[in-house]
Amino acid sequence: MTGEGAPGREEGHVTDDGIPGAPGGGRRTTPATDHLQRLLRRVRASDRRRPLFWDGLLTTACVLFAVLDVTSGGWRTVALAPDASGTLVLLMSVAFSVPLLRRRTHPMAVLAFMTPVALVNVWCGAVIQAAYLQHIAVFNIALRLPGRALARAGVLVAVPLLAAAVLRPPGWDHTAVPHLWAFALSAMLGLVVRTRKEYTEALVDRARRLELERDQQARLAAAAERTRIAREMHDIIGHNLSVITGLADGGAYAAARSPERAVQALEAIGTTSRQALTELRRLLGVLRDHPDEADRTPQPTLDDLDTLLTGVRAAGLPVRLRIHGTPPALPPTPGRQLTVYRVVQEALTNTLKHAGTRPPPSAEVTLTYRPGELEAVITDTGARTTPGGPRPESGGGRGIAGMRERASLYDGTLEAGPLTDPTPATATGWRVRLRLPLEDTLS
Repeated sequence: MTGEGAPGREEGHVTDDGIPGAPGGGRRTTPATDHLQRLLRRVRASDRRRPLFWDGLLTTACVLFAVLDVTSGGWRTVALAPDASGTLVLLMSVAFSVPLLRRRTHPMAVLAFMTPVALVNVWCGAVIQAAYLQHIAVFNIALRLPGRALARAGVLVAVPLLAAAVLRPPGWDHTAVPHLWAFALSAMLGLVVRTRKEYTEALVDRARRLELERDQQARLAAAAERTRIAREMHDIIGHNLSVITGLADGGAYAAARSPERAVQALEAIGTTSRQALTELRRLLGVLRDHPDEADRTPQPTLDDLDTLLTGVRAAGLPVRLRIHGTPPALPPTPGRQLTVYRVVQEALTNTLKHAGTRPPPSAEVTLTYRPGELEAVITDTGARTTPGGPRPESGGGRGIAGMRERASLYDGTLEAGPLTDPTPATATGWRVRLRLPLEDTLS
């Protein structure tokens, strides 16, 4: 059983890195871009699985480049004091590189550890390139920590630069300006990556919530469909069985005295049974058959009331139909007509089951058309009580509850109970009143 409110899974998908893809799984990318995206996803997935390996790989590469810069003497080409101690330069290079192993978990502590080393770098005038490794820690601070931490990182980076302006004023700007640019670019890149990551996480969360909501809507639609089918089956089976029971009782009573009446009762039982089977087959066929093959015979309408009343009369309950007012030029919607039909059917079924036989009951169905409203009143002269107790009232039976549910679907109301002004001679009677708007109420 599928419903229109249960969209299929082809509406969208989530890629293996958690990023929602295009509807239907398609992407408007070139082969080269698609290949690059797959490669980046694999790298990110590997980084999530083995972060320590990648941290160690980065740290090892930084240490090797720093040591190579020292051993090759390349640092002397930009140093303010080329005669600085090579051992000190090597120690500073290692001190700038090794802490990167903890850049992911403790980026602020890594930068704080590097700040004294940067001060020594300025003091001795070596100005080694490994000092730029501070900005890897800055990137991780912008990526993982709040904005206040980024401000503190800016202070830690600025302290060595201010010290350079005091200790070595002639060339401090050649050191400060590149570091300031590096800090700005590292912080901006970290914020961009962080924003992208948070946006992706929000999309993934939204996709998951939409999937959950879709599944919930599908379950609600299935539950509503089950309720509708149960209500239809209750009305069909309950009414037709009551009619068959009445016909069978009448046929058994007339068998001895009037065989012809008994034959008529049996024929009516067969007709009613076939009608019930046809309605049940149509209802259950929607569940069993392919939608294109299901029986699409229309549901009963107000035009079928005469057939309904004929069957009730055959079951032994005299019933009369009255129509007041002028039907609207535009007939009520099929759903409203079905609601009126089922309410009349259920009310007459209750009369057959509960009204008793002494005095013999009768019923009357009155349809009243008013501007924008249709009222259906079903009354009978049956007893208010039966051997099993009072007749069902105010939800005491599934039938009345089902009638109220039908009425509420179209903003209608339903009342069921004993007559407030019964005929004094009999002091009996039961009434069901349905008021149904003929147009939808805008909320």
